Amino acid sequence: MEFITLNNGTKAPLAGIGTFLMEPKDAEEAVYNALNNGYRLIDTANAYMNEKAVGRGIKRSGVNREDIYLVTKLWPSVYADADNAIDATLKRLDADYIDLLFLHQPVGDYIGAYKAMERALRAGKVKSLGLSNFPEDKLKEVTDATEIKPAFVQVEAHPYFPQTALKAYLKPMKTAVMAWYPLGHGDKALVQEEIFTKLAKKYNKSNAQIILRWHTQSGNVVIPGSKNIDHIRDNINIFDFALTAEELSEIAKLDQGKRYYTATPEALRGYLNFAPDFDSQP
Repeated sequence: MEFITLNNGTKAPLAGIGTFLMEPKDAEEAVYNALNNGYRLIDTANAYMNEKAVGRGIKRSGVNREDIYLVTKLWPSVYADADNAIDATLKRLDADYIDLLFLHQPVGDYIGAYKAMERALRAGKVKSLGLSNFPEDKLKEVTDATEIKPAFVQVEAHPYFPQTALKAYLKPMKTAVMAWYPLGHGDKALVQEEIFTKLAKKYNKSNAQIILRWHTQSGNVVIPGSKNIDHIRDNINIFDFALTAEELSEIAKLDQGKRYYTATPEALRGYLNFAPDFDSQP
């Protein structure tokens, strides 16, 4: 495993497992398998409705809690009561602290919620803060109104959309990028690009492993999700080779500004109205 040093002096693994769209039983098993195959970063969220299962997977693995980088996210429906929501999240995860806590979407009282996260950090409940899916204007709004700079932003990022402009904006704050859809939402056109096929043959890796290695060498933390044990093993088996500067430059030419997801104003309003009982998850 390789690590990134964040703007608050803490370190995070460059690769982890995501649990988006996983049912609780699948999330528990994926986390257990990931931790027993060398993973140390686990990503979940209130809205995934599997935080309790993630906590069970961690406990089952037998891996020491201090060796795990645990990531979760507050959903907009709890922003107005974020102090209590953080305590509830810790309880669901069966954890004394969260390594990285994100605000999941840029809607609702995100300024107030971020200030609650700052209070949680000062109280030792959280180690680092982040913003997920926040565009530059709303990132600026949060950072102008608060004291602690985000250690991470979590956004869609892949070779078709490498977030070049956002990274330039984040550079003065030394804020890192955590990439979701790191393989372009599984788009075969992206994964099977000629450059990845050529490099896969050269390094005796899969095309997906080449893309994930491109991410980590570009400074991105990746969190591909999988329930398949073979894919879980493959997705972390990327640190025994390094792409050359020339190869990285060639991959950079794939940038075409293509997103696979864009949050419309209507979608954001829907997120705010989505308010399940997060404690009801099995």
